[in-house]
Amino acid sequence: MNPRRALLRAAGGALLTPRLLSAFEYPVVTQRALVFPRDHGAHPEYRTEWWYLTGWLDATPAPIGFQITFFRTRTSVDPANPSRFAAQQLVIAHAAIAQASRGHLLHDQRIARTGFGIARASETDTDVLLDRWTFARRASDGAYTGHVPARGFNLRFTARPTQPPLLQGDSGYSRKGSKPEQASYYYSQPQLAIDAELTLDNRTSTLRGRAWLDHEWSTTLLGSEATGWDWIGMNLDDGGALTAFQIRRQGEGEPLYAYASLRTGANSAVQTLAPDAVRFETVSRWESPRTRARYAVAQRIRIGERAFETQPLFSDQELDSRATTGAVYWEGASTVLEKGRPVGRGYLEMTGYVAPIRL
Repeated sequence: MNPRRALLRAAGGALLTPRLLSAFEYPVVTQRALVFPRDHGAHPEYRTEWWYLTGWLDATPAPIGFQITFFRTRTSVDPANPSRFAAQQLVIAHAAIAQASRGHLLHDQRIARTGFGIARASETDTDVLLDRWTFARRASDGAYTGHVPARGFNLRFTARPTQPPLLQGDSGYSRKGSKPEQASYYYSQPQLAIDAELTLDNRTSTLRGRAWLDHEWSTTLLGSEATGWDWIGMNLDDGGALTAFQIRRQGEGEPLYAYASLRTGANSAVQTLAPDAVRFETVSRWESPRTRARYAVAQRIRIGERAFETQPLFSDQELDSRATTGAVYWEGASTVLEKGRPVGRGYLEMTGYVAPIRL
C-alpha cells in the first residue's frame, strides 16, 4: 500500500473507530423543526452526515441502477487546532452502477479532508464537492445536479423534485433505538425525475428515470448491541413512497428497532408505523464469494396489514468501502412487489453483515 493510501485509510477510520474520540462534545439529536433551505446544507458540528441518491434509469435493453453517496464526518481532531492541514472534517463519496448484464457492481470511492479546493460541504444548501465529484441543489427550482467522473463510468444528471420533502419519523426526528439520543435528523426526496448522461464502455447514453434522495445527520445512530441495519427506499408506481428499516441486534433475536413510512399516491399524506407494526423476513439469501457474508437479498417487509417483497436486479451488489469508511455493505437496485405484482422500484441497503458497523 502506498503512503497516500495508508493515510487516507487512517483518516477514514475516524468515521468508524470510537476510540479516536477526544474530550470535546458532539451535539445530541433532539426534536426540532427542520428549516429549509438551511437544512439541505451540511451540519458540521454533528459526527456524521450523508446525502444519498439512488435510482433507476430506463435504459435499453434493461434498466440500470445507480447509487451516489456523499458523506461528511467530523473527526476527533481538536476544533481549536489552527492548522489548515488538521483533518477536522472529512468528505467521503461512493458511487456505483448496477447493470444486470455485468452481474456485479461498477463502483468507485473517494476521501479527502475539507479545504484546499479539494473537498467541501456547504452549510447553506446542498453543495458538496470531492475532487471532481459534485452534488448540488439549485435554489431556483430545487433540482439537484451532479457529476461523477468515476473509475469505469461517467455520470452527469439533473434530478427534479415532483413532491415536497418527506420528513421521516416525527417531523424529521428519526428514532433508531430505545434511547432518545439514538436518533437522526432525516428527510427524503422521493420520486425525483432524473435526466442523466451515462458513459459506459466508451458509449454515452441519454437516459431518464426516477430517483430517491435521503439526507440524514446524527451523532449517535446505533447502540452498542446493534450490528447494522436493513433499509428500503422505494418509489411506488402510483406516485407513492415506501420507507422502512430495521436495526438488527448482534446474534439472533428480535430487531432492536423498526420503522416504516408510506406516502399514499402522489399527495403529501404520510402514514408512519410504530416499531411493532413493521417486520422484515428473509425470502432468499446470497453468499458473497469475497467476504462470505450471507445477505438477505430478497426480503418481505410487513407494515401493518400490508406486505411488500423485494427482488434484487441481481444478487452481487456488495460494495467494499474499506478504503474510505471501513465498511462492506450490500447496496442493491431492487423491485418491490405486493401480492406478487411489481408496484415500484428502489434500493435495499444492508449493513453489518460482514462485521458490526460503528458510526
